[in-house]
Amino acid sequence: MCHHCSILPTRILEKLEKETNARLFTKDLSDKLRKKRAAALLRTDRYEGFSAGTADRWVFDSQHSEEQRVKLVRGEGQLAINDREVNSVYDHAGIIRRYFLEDLGWNSLDNSGMDLLFNVHLSVQYNNAFWDGDDVSYGDGDGTYFKGFAHAIDVTAHEMSHGIVQYTAGLLYEGQPGALNEHFADVFGTVIKQLYKGQNEQTADWLLGDEIMGPALAGRAIRSMKTPDDPHIPLDPQPAHMKDYFHGEEDYYGVHINSGIPNKAFYLVALHTGTFAAGKLWFEALKKLRNTSRFSDLHRTLAECIPALVRGGILNESAGKILDQAFADVGIISIPSEALARP
Repeated sequence: MCHHCSILPTRILEKLEKETNARLFTKDLSDKLRKKRAAALLRTDRYEGFSAGTADRWVFDSQHSEEQRVKLVRGEGQLAINDREVNSVYDHAGIIRRYFLEDLGWNSLDNSGMDLLFNVHLSVQYNNAFWDGDDVSYGDGDGTYFKGFAHAIDVTAHEMSHGIVQYTAGLLYEGQPGALNEHFADVFGTVIKQLYKGQNEQTADWLLGDEIMGPALAGRAIRSMKTPDDPHIPLDPQPAHMKDYFHGEEDYYGVHINSGIPNKAFYLVALHTGTFAAGKLWFEALKKLRNTSRFSDLHRTLAECIPALVRGGILNESAGKILDQAFADVGIISIPSEALARP
């Protein structure tokens, strides 16, 4: 699992710093929070004071400090306050919570109704948002390169999905398991964004994080599931095929980088099954994966989940061929050419 999963990988911020001579990356703060939250995970009282089993939302204001849970400013059922970030997080979390419960049958992050904890206004001009094992926290951005991270529903959905991965497959945050961890967070980030905007696989832009780009990065996005290797859209283009797989040590052996490969596969499947049916298929697979699962394990598990969804009317009988075609197109599997014909 990941104890400090941020929407922006370090390499993007470091790359932008070199290009702009601007200080965008608060490494000391990120390191401090990572160590602090790793220690916090050993406690048994970290939910003290919150209700159990009700999936309540609690939003805290860090008041531009480097601390979390500084001041509770809005709890479940309370009226909106005069703070856009607080209200955005609260509202978006409700939509995300409802999607997982009503569409996927999953109650909160742990399927037992754990409370949802959020921290806004973390530090000063902090350029990131992250899940750390039990909270989601947001910086306000610097206003030039990034806007407030709490405003975009796909950012909140991405980070909350890291929590769901933690309580299901528990994918290790390194190499291919780590890339799958990021991949699942992107999958549900884009599914929920499409749901929220009333879009579908044909009308969506398939971008993640485009709504937090500041004026200096207008027209860009953090990632693209449709074209992860497009040098003009993602801030840090990813491989879209296994032939370009990143084998270095950077980024925890490529957890953000290589997630572009299964992301592209999801996009290809969704084009033929529909985004929301594909999301259900991926969620069923997530519950069956192990913490060391690799890309090939994802394909095999998805294939195993298809028959039940066909019987339930979610997918049609061509779903298996669609899946194989997509995973062959990105180089994760290799199958005979005669079996690759699209249905």
